[in-house]
Amino acid sequence: MKKVIVKMRLKSRESFETQLENLGMDFGPIYWQHDRVYVPKNYRRGGGFPRMIMKTEIRAVDKPPKYSLILKRHIEDSNIEIVDETVVKDYTEAANIILQLGFKQIAEISRRRQEIKMGEGTMLYLDKIEGVQNYYTKIEAEIGEKDSVELQRNEILKTFESLEEQNEVPETYTEILFGII
Repeated sequence: MKKVIVKMRLKSRESFETQLENLGMDFGPIYWQHDRVYVPKNYRRGGGFPRMIMKTEIRAVDKPPKYSLILKRHIEDSNIEIVDETVVKDYTEAANIILQLGFKQIAEISRRRQEIKMGEGTMLYLDKIEGVQNYYTKIEAEIGEKDSVELQRNEILKTFESLEEQNEVPETYTEILFGII
């Protein structure tokens, strides 16, 4: 699946949430995610190389965690993300397979997340990354083969502008937290 993703560093979480409430939007409950990020040994940022992410997600303490394997590739010249996600039943076995394929673990990132579904294939997230002072928000919009990336990206930027948010952050959470990749 192809996605256009735009991330912003929030000036104020409270102000942002008030803006959304004024529009009749409300975040769902907070849930926890933990990512282990893997890259190929020859990884170079901007080279179109894949990243593998083993994600643990806990939405309720009385329910079992959900594990998934995510393959991500950022295509620099078209400014899109190729994202494929697969549910994993055995976390340890999947992590061992990633290592056997020649990937190396470079980071672990934990976050508290809330979300709002903005339409078919479009989500708005509010993230608090452990170890980072700021809150971040991002909009992820799925696009079809014939959809214009620039048009979708401009629509997302207009949405953020209407919410008075303009501190775009191109770095991944791994780069923000560890300064790597």
